[in-house]
Order: sequence, then C-alpha cells, then structure tokens
Amino acid sequence: MSTDTVRAPRAEEYPALLALNNAHATELSWQEPAAFAALLDDAWHVRTAGDADALLVAFDQDAAYDNANFAWFAARYRRFVYVDRIVVAGRARGRGHAVRLYRDLVERARAAGHALLACEINREPPNPGSRAFHERLGFAPVGDARLAGGKHVDYFVLRLDRNCHNGDGPRDARAVG
Repeated sequence: MSTDTVRAPRAEEYPALLALNNAHATELSWQEPAAFAALLDDAWHVRTAGDADALLVAFDQDAAYDNANFAWFAARYRRFVYVDRIVVAGRARGRGHAVRLYRDLVERARAAGHALLACEINREPPNPGSRAFHERLGFAPVGDARLAGGKHVDYFVLRLDRNCHNGDGPRDARAVG
C-alpha cells in the first residue's frame, strides 16, 4: 500500500491504530479495544494514512458523543466538525500524513456544507508540536477550559469559508474570544 494513501481504516487495522492511540494517551486519551472500535465506528469521519501510521477521527455537530471538549463546541456553534484526535507515529512524522489527513477532512467537510473545523490542544500538559502544526494550518484560538484530571486545553477553529454562512458561526458574540 502506498504510504501516501489516505483511506478509511480496515477493521483488521484497529489493533495497530489502538496501539498508536495509546502510545500518545497523554495527548489523546487511553482507549480500551471495545471503546476504541466504537469510537471509530461512531465517528463522522475516520481516516488513516500509510500502514496505519496516522489516524484522524472527527465528529460533526449531530454526534451523540459524550465528551467535554465536543460539548464545549456544541454549546457555541450550530454546525461544525470536531477533530477528536489526530496522531502520527514517530517513525512516520515528516512524511506529510497529517496534512493529507486534514486535506481529506476539509474536502469532506466542505462537500457536506460545513464551514468550521474545531479541535482542542493541550495547554497543560503542553503539546507545542500540535499547537504549531494547527496554527500553520490556519486554526485560531477561541477559548480554553480546565478539565477533570488537571488538563488545561485551548480550543481552536479553522474557518473553511470566511463568511461562515448557514449557521456555522458562533451562537453568540461571547463564543469567540
């Protein structure tokens, strides 16, 4: 398989993707096999790249997803695509996987009429690599929160259409900080 290929993961790749996720549990969150499979199965958009070297999981605003970060965006935006996690194996960094995964997501989001991508990035414990990457893509901070367990996260959005029509904008002016 080409290392440039972005595609939906196959069920037999779930164990390798779970191992990738759990190797980065501090940044993402630890997952057990059944919960991880359900997460991937329930997501609006899931893609991998290379030989299960990278993973992107995203939910749209209609997801029944019990997650504090997703809820933060749902309280503030009518329509959005929430990037729950993106991770690239250390051995595969610098190959463009994350950029290709995001290009694929942007294409799908635009095709579905979305104009806003949303994500959180850890402030504490810090994740400067993710922050720099997302800022290079054009994500901008819109808020922050302290979560259970001591994490402090910053919330970011990427506007795919600067005009943000169709109710994609904030629910009120206080939502954009």
